Amino acid sequence: MAELRQNVITREWVIIATERAKRPDQFAREKEAIALPPYARNCPFCPGNEEDTSVESLRLGDEKRWQVRAVANKYPALSLEIKGKRKVNGIYRSLPAVGYHEVIIEHPRHDLTTALLNVEDVAQILRAYRQRYAEISHAPGMQTIIIFKNHGKDAATSLEHPHSQLAAIPIVPHQLRSRIEEAIRHFDDTGECLYCRTLEDELEAGERIVLESEHFVAFMPYAQLSPFHMWIFPRRHYSSFDKISEPEILDLAYNLKTVLAKLYYGLNNPDYNYTIRSIPLKEQETVYFHWYIAIIPRISKTAGFELGSGMYINTASPEESAQFLRDVQLPNVE
Repeated sequence: MAELRQNVITREWVIIATERAKRPDQFAREKEAIALPPYARNCPFCPGNEEDTSVESLRLGDEKRWQVRAVANKYPALSLEIKGKRKVNGIYRSLPAVGYHEVIIEHPRHDLTTALLNVEDVAQILRAYRQRYAEISHAPGMQTIIIFKNHGKDAATSLEHPHSQLAAIPIVPHQLRSRIEEAIRHFDDTGECLYCRTLEDELEAGERIVLESEHFVAFMPYAQLSPFHMWIFPRRHYSSFDKISEPEILDLAYNLKTVLAKLYYGLNNPDYNYTIRSIPLKEQETVYFHWYIAIIPRISKTAGFELGSGMYINTASPEESAQFLRDVQLPNVE
């Protein structure tokens, strides 16, 4: 029997269509495995081609053997060169698209993805995120920093080399603002952080937990928008991603690498997006907001019902999907 569920963090309603639900393993797509080379001569992100990228803002490692680089996006959606002011004319409102748009080149190897990296390599990516987040957070006019990764064509990636992106913008997006307002409302009503309460209840229920580690918990939301949609919450309450400690970096690297490896081996390397959801820069630490990572595998399509209602139909049970991933055996987790 189908069921309507509400996500208390987003206020979104979802239909969990259990009558036509697929078994979790049926979401694994058949696709031809393409063997990528460790180095691609024409790839601008491969070692030796550094002159093909834009201005470098970060390098972990040395000049000859770098581990992670951050560079300006060659085709940015935002630019620091744009000048101008906010305009309001009746219902027409605009603002120059000023901001940062960077690419984080995650590893020298062309043929690897996060699921196949070792934990220390993933930790270096997270350290690069933290450093650039902290540096850009002091830039005048910026209000929100968004860190995200697109993996695969269905997730809108354009280059095979493992990379992610960072964007800093001069506004707070409506989606983030509405979640903050809901968190404030819950805190005012109950005196507790909605995110901490969600984590507490999910740990007690247990059935949607994918992975527990010392500092982080990966789980599938009760009202999951799409198959295998997953959240990783820090156990410690803090609002801004850049306040993550070194022990937490290492633990998050293990957690993130492991859940992505479970998707890789369990669902045949699905395309996915992930994003770090953090508090706007002007607010920083609060009692009501808790940063987290959202992982969205691109294994289902948005159709007319979703477009017409703003609601999603999820044909996978989050409980069965979480069990499926828990049961995926990995060849080697470092």
